[in-house]
Amino acid sequence: MFDWISTFIQSTGYLGVALLMFAENVFPPIPSELIMPLAGFNAAKGEMNLVLLVLFGSLGSLAGAFLWYAIARHLGIEFLKKAADRHGRWLALNRKDVDSTVEWFDNHGWWAVLIGRLVPAVRTLISVPAGLAKMRAITFLVYSAFGTVMWTSFLTATGYLLGSQYGVVQVYLNPVTNVVVGLIVLGYLYRVVTWRSGTT
Repeated sequence: MFDWISTFIQSTGYLGVALLMFAENVFPPIPSELIMPLAGFNAAKGEMNLVLLVLFGSLGSLAGAFLWYAIARHLGIEFLKKAADRHGRWLALNRKDVDSTVEWFDNHGWWAVLIGRLVPAVRTLISVPAGLAKMRAITFLVYSAFGTVMWTSFLTATGYLLGSQYGVVQVYLNPVTNVVVGLIVLGYLYRVVTWRSGTT
């Protein structure tokens, strides 16, 4: 995967970085923990500009996050409630859960978006409740941009400073990502197993 990403970035440049980060946010086939440190290493070799890498990486990431936000906002709460009525057990949601989630997001939305964009695995998921709660698009973009630029800058800078050892970033961040994903999966399985249809 290292070789493929390296070849792709070398052949497509900054646009390729943006496309990879966009794809990572829509459906994470390639972790940003690998993309941006490698791009930072290219900057350390003098092949790319560090500032432009952060800019294009952040724009691609933000575009992916906004896509999920737009989809959730378009579908709306009623769509999710109807889906919960039909497939509540497998969605691990009922109508009350939907209302509670949206209410919580209305009260804590801005910092949830900001912090969420800094947490592996949660970075994409946080866009959905933001869309369902119909957070103002400009508010979502501003706080998403802050979190995204911080995350992208961190990854790019570590790759730049570590040089050819940029892969170490992924080695250390992978366990964090795995723990977060594991907790999400365990929480989902618990909800499925303990589901009670009478709670809708």
